[in-house]
Amino acid sequence: MDTLDAIILGIIQGLTEFLPVSSSGHLELGKAILGDNSVQEESLLFTVILHFATALSTIVVFRKDIWEILSGLFQFKWNEESQFSVKIIISMLPAVCVGLFFEEQLEAFFGGNIRFVGFMLIITAVLLYFADKAKDTDKKVSFSNAFIVGISQAIAMLPGISRSGATISTSVLLGVDKSKAARFSFLMVVPLIFGKIAKDLMSGDLTFDGENNVAMGAGFIAAFIAGLAACTWMIKLVRKSKLSYFAIYCLAVGLIAVIYSFTNS
Repeated sequence: MDTLDAIILGIIQGLTEFLPVSSSGHLELGKAILGDNSVQEESLLFTVILHFATALSTIVVFRKDIWEILSGLFQFKWNEESQFSVKIIISMLPAVCVGLFFEEQLEAFFGGNIRFVGFMLIITAVLLYFADKAKDTDKKVSFSNAFIVGISQAIAMLPGISRSGATISTSVLLGVDKSKAARFSFLMVVPLIFGKIAKDLMSGDLTFDGENNVAMGAGFIAAFIAGLAACTWMIKLVRKSKLSYFAIYCLAVGLIAVIYSFTNS
């Protein structure tokens, strides 16, 4: 793996993990347009490293929140921190079920089908548009909200549906405060990322060799720095109701993808 390629992939991973544009959708578009052989399939190890970098960036950005949650949990009381942790667990259930029982069916959507990706990006654009127009509130995420947002996170496993866009939009449309929606969206994915990393590590499919250490290290640093910037930026954008810019972008890319698929079918 070339070091420059690793850095570019790290930046893309770091940005698209938090910005509502669907990293999986963009990857599928790239594979379809450039051809599968033109886009190098990175190793599972490198994928794990990049996901760990973005998870770590989330922890750094929300370090105070995470510390408060952990401190509250060790009080062993049914306090706000304990309730928030339960909400995070509830939100994970739909995605865990999809990952465990429908993995093969889900993988069928990752075959360079840019028409499908295009329509999903258009759906993402619609969600972002309506979420951007929602009125400001001070409502927190409820237990029922957590499960509904979790369903949107599970749906966002499809290429073209942005995870952050879907979860934040769903929360806001349910009446949750925009800042609290962004906070919940980014914190709810951290356990899933670490769970996926643990699953990959225990699968025995990871291969370690010393040839790409420099490149993988560079990719990790790039993903971490890009993740820090994107996560911080996204929180400010949601608070200032600037999601419409991403809605326009997703709509444009989605329409181009759909038109391209029909003209080349």
